[in-house]
Amino acid sequence: MATQLRPAQLPGHLERELLPVYVVHGDDPLLAMEAADHVRHAARKRGFDEREVLVVEPGFRWDAFSAATRNRGLFGERRVIDLRLPSGKPGIDGARVLEDFAAHTDPDTVLLLTLPRADRGTQSAPWFMALENVGASVAVYPLERHEMPGWIAARLARQQQRAADDVLQFLADHTEGNLLAARQEVEKLALLLPPGDLDAADVERAVADVARFDLAQLSEAWLSGDAARTLRILASLQSEGEGVPLLLWQLGEDAHALASVLTAVASGTPVQQALKAARVWGRRQPAMERAVRRVRPAVLAGLLRELAELDAIAKGVGRGDVWQRLDSLALRLCAAPAA
Repeated sequence: MATQLRPAQLPGHLERELLPVYVVHGDDPLLAMEAADHVRHAARKRGFDEREVLVVEPGFRWDAFSAATRNRGLFGERRVIDLRLPSGKPGIDGARVLEDFAAHTDPDTVLLLTLPRADRGTQSAPWFMALENVGASVAVYPLERHEMPGWIAARLARQQQRAADDVLQFLADHTEGNLLAARQEVEKLALLLPPGDLDAADVERAVADVARFDLAQLSEAWLSGDAARTLRILASLQSEGEGVPLLLWQLGEDAHALASVLTAVASGTPVQQALKAARVWGRRQPAMERAVRRVRPAVLAGLLRELAELDAIAKGVGRGDVWQRLDSLALRLCAAPAA
């Protein structure tokens, strides 16, 4: 039976047992690295002292993997085969070899396979399911924004430090989208500040602003009406050299989708059905729902007219500070009250 674990469950699982296969997949480098480290550490504690690293790059021969799993050392040492699959796809030969390994596991060998986020097709592939059925898979995905304060609190607890909720939120805001930097900032607090309750002023002086943002986070912020977060993301993207046209495109996409949903809802279409018709999915969906309740159609019509003017300025037609105008336009979407 397949075992599927979350990263937080892995340490407890490894205290109880060590399976012959662990498949770590996901697109957060820090969480993936730490999950793999947990497996390697648990294996060493149980006497798996040898480790062989194999990276499936162009030209990789799968018979090297087969040889590594078959050939025992002179004294029959227990070992970990650390197989890395950057493409996420083993190919026909690799799939066959991995299925064969799953069918003939060795009590003296642990396979640790790491790969990027496995989509539904990969997870339903026979080779993936075969490995999962004799071992466990660990999906490591980036933390959601609301999960960051809890994650930071747990890290602080490891170093005998505690922080109030507002301090945890401050730390989360200043390291969002950059989990490796978040870990480094938390570890820095252990060096700079004593154990126990952390003072907010001391934390603010110690922590650098290393947050990273993308268009999806910006879209979520202005649709949710979070003005402070919207301005912070815009400032961050500007400092990173992001081009205005791409931001205007995202604002236009969100505004037109919102207009479509508002029109459909006004004609009696249920909100969820209107969102689906406008192709609003994922984390953008709850933010769009809040915008539907908050924004009046008349305000949105004016915003779309100004957006066209701002697009012309960005292309060199007309005058004005395009970033300042973009801030103003984004704030109008954030602050537009419901009738």
